[in-house]
Amino acid sequence: MEDNGDVNANQNCHATGDPQLDKAIYQWINWDRNPLTRAQIEALARERDVVELRRRLCSRMAFGTAGLRAAMGAGFSRINDLTIIQSTQGMYKYLSRVFPDFGSRGLVIGYDTRAQEASGCTSERLARLTAAVMLCKDIPVYLFSTYVPTPFVPYAVKKLGAAAGVMVTASHNRKEDNGYKVYWHNGAQIASPHDKEILRCIEESAEPWAEAWDEGLPDSSPLRRDPLATVTRLYTEELATVCFHRELNVQSPLKFVHSSFHGVGHNYVQQAFQACGFPPPIPVPEQRDPDPNFSTVSCPNPEEGASVLELSLRLAERVGARVVLATDPDADRLAVAELSDKCEWKVFTGNELAALLGWWMLYNWKETHSDPGDTEKVYMLATTVSSKILKAFAQMEGFHFEETLPGFKWIGNKIHELEKTGHEVIFSFEESIGFLCGSMVPDKDGVSAAVVVAEMATYLHTKNLTLDQQLQNIYETYGYHISKTSYVICNDPPTVKRIFSRLRNFEGDNVYPKSCGGYNIINVRDVTTGYDSAQPDQKCVLPVTKSSQMVTFTLQNGIVATLRTSGTEPKIKYYTEFCAPPGKSDITHLEDELKKVTCALVDEFLEPDKNNLIRRHV
Repeated sequence: MEDNGDVNANQNCHATGDPQLDKAIYQWINWDRNPLTRAQIEALARERDVVELRRRLCSRMAFGTAGLRAAMGAGFSRINDLTIIQSTQGMYKYLSRVFPDFGSRGLVIGYDTRAQEASGCTSERLARLTAAVMLCKDIPVYLFSTYVPTPFVPYAVKKLGAAAGVMVTASHNRKEDNGYKVYWHNGAQIASPHDKEILRCIEESAEPWAEAWDEGLPDSSPLRRDPLATVTRLYTEELATVCFHRELNVQSPLKFVHSSFHGVGHNYVQQAFQACGFPPPIPVPEQRDPDPNFSTVSCPNPEEGASVLELSLRLAERVGARVVLATDPDADRLAVAELSDKCEWKVFTGNELAALLGWWMLYNWKETHSDPGDTEKVYMLATTVSSKILKAFAQMEGFHFEETLPGFKWIGNKIHELEKTGHEVIFSFEESIGFLCGSMVPDKDGVSAAVVVAEMATYLHTKNLTLDQQLQNIYETYGYHISKTSYVICNDPPTVKRIFSRLRNFEGDNVYPKSCGGYNIINVRDVTTGYDSAQPDQKCVLPVTKSSQMVTFTLQNGIVATLRTSGTEPKIKYYTEFCAPPGKSDITHLEDELKKVTCALVDEFLEPDKNNLIRRHV
């Protein structure tokens, strides 16, 4: 440890005149052993770039809807060697306090294939440093020997009885980002109060332990185990619980194209298809192997639609495949497209796919449960910004439906609660193409969803139906649910705050808007403040989340509209849905009305031009 004279001398070398910033610069330069990221801060200090130094050093990442997620690079607000070590030291401190048997249960660690040359930052290296922190404290780790889909980590946590799990991934974010997703012993992502307690422990354990930098420790420690073979085998075997028609799959005349979007999914989707009796899907060769630059797509998010699926669609046309499946880079989400009889591609939205998958899981559940009383034990779950189609299913079929806050961490924890009381969750989803068929993993799973969609398409083919035709049948039975989901980008947090403050004081102090698109607003729910005008006590039923913004408006014509901030990206998302009663409906009229309200929601409430918001362009 240096004496105060050395400390002052070092701080004076990079003095900015801001004591808090000077201390942060000094800490970074003294703590960071990665020469590339240390040099980044040293260069900014030499240049006296106070604005950028403050941005990088004077704030810390917080747990959002998918754990810690930020750009890779130097600074306490970014993903890098030092912040991952700090985060894991905080995890060690908290888990040791909560689990007396942590020393025998251990931690599961997985990673994707992201990398950034400028900071020497790769997901694998960050995973190995995570393991080193635990191993140097004699905590056993289950560190996968190669990249895996994100759902393999929560699956491993449950199967191996680990205390917790960490997945190093930024999922479908831009190539510059990475993340640190934490799972609790029940396999669900951590929620409050664990996230806040871990952050507190991170701040209390900020200085890295010397041994924590030993990236080679996982190779030499007897406490390191590789769970890859065991977890892959168990997962593949358990796919049988969502494979209902293997005899049809074996004879399927359908061809499927699969893109892994330059991520981890190729091998695992191939194995899943073979486990359920299918020949392997045809891979998109340009996107099959991991590529941290995502060089063939403008954005590594299959949710963006036809523009990012172009290579998949063209390949499908060449080989005669009618269905395209695309998993995102960490294979926890799934996009699907189908070629119509008119030779046009339909890319299903997350809400449309959920209608199909929800129907399919219920249909097969009913085939093996003839006792009407069994329905009382069945649940389906969705996030509150997702389509209400499952609610319509539940009302007609007699099972239970529940909503959660956005983010699969809420669904995963709700599944755990329900299973403890003897209930069965047969399907869950979030509109951003995140699906869970059954409950073998308490998180969204693009691998199992891909093979379930393939089996559903194969079954429908035997009935001379396409996926889209069955979707229309579902809507005629349960009511048309027409939805619109999109976003604007805002890189300025104060602007976001100002937009939502204006909504809460739109017609005066604490008075929300009274109309949208010419229709009266009959109910307002503000999850950020805990206000819900529809409740007798005007308090939200859903948990209050002060750390993010979310306001929902219900209009007199039945449209439900929500504005919310993303938990992983600088976006304000908007969601609108028209829920019509069962039977034939004038779809054109419904779509026109929804479009009118959606445009008003964005233009009047977000004011994109005035607030310099970037509209979505695909």
